[in-house]
Amino acid sequence: MNHHLLLPLGLALLTGFLVPWLVARARWAQQVPRLALGVWAACGAGFAAAAALVPAQLVLSGDSSHRLADMVFALEPPTFERLLHLDGREWFAFSLSSLVLSVPVVAFVRRLVRARRMRARHAGVLRLVGRYDPALRATVLDDDRPAVYCLPGRSRRVVVSSGAVHALTPAQLAAALAHERAHIAGRHHLLVAAAEAFAAVFPRLPLARHGGRAVPLLLEMAADDRALRRCTRDALATALYALASGRAPRSAFAAGGPSAALRMRRILTPHSAGHPALRGMLTIGAAALALAPLVVACCSFPR
Repeated sequence: MNHHLLLPLGLALLTGFLVPWLVARARWAQQVPRLALGVWAACGAGFAAAAALVPAQLVLSGDSSHRLADMVFALEPPTFERLLHLDGREWFAFSLSSLVLSVPVVAFVRRLVRARRMRARHAGVLRLVGRYDPALRATVLDDDRPAVYCLPGRSRRVVVSSGAVHALTPAQLAAALAHERAHIAGRHHLLVAAAEAFAAVFPRLPLARHGGRAVPLLLEMAADDRALRRCTRDALATALYALASGRAPRSAFAAGGPSAALRMRRILTPHSAGHPALRGMLTIGAAALALAPLVVACCSFPR
């Protein structure tokens, strides 16, 4: 067996199974959601790269396989000139890797396009039935049910129901609006589309199963943390309580929703970000060390 196959296999096991299992059970993930989201994104990219490298290492000869491993270790993608000089076997390996990598990429693009169309249709309806409030910098929709949500992407806007305007205090309303603007500024819809794409392509993979549940919640918590820079904990927590039963379109982010109770408890229980972040970095470092023997093994064998 080609010994350079060990590294992508090890990376696939690490990013597709081990790290997702650890992060899904880690308490620090919800205390430092941005770090946890970075880990999920890195796992997705790492697993996609490993899945693309496996067929290439199965097809390539020993010398070509070693050159590919060298490029991966040095993070040097092949130049256009080098691609022009590939032989038939190397072109076949390159085509296989591109095909494997294109599957999650196409699924990701399809999710983005479908969500964009849904948001564009909803934005068209809002232009007809809503009214823009310059004081709130949001579109107000006549509805007695309290709701605050946003449409990210090209159709980005924050939507507030008239019920929310009447039910919330000015501080609570400002906190809810800050939460929604955090979603837009952070481009959180991209991570949601990536998580949905992985769940569609790799439905039984722990990375897809755990990530599909964890990423939306972590995005809400990250938006809460960003909103807390502009509002008090009490204002945001009570706003979430008032908006917990509110609804939003499928392609939008809502300030309330089913995760409101968990997020309220988190907001009202202050914590130090230093220790959770340290535990998270230790978890990531310990998992990365598992690849060290494979890297050493690949580099120690002669060409």
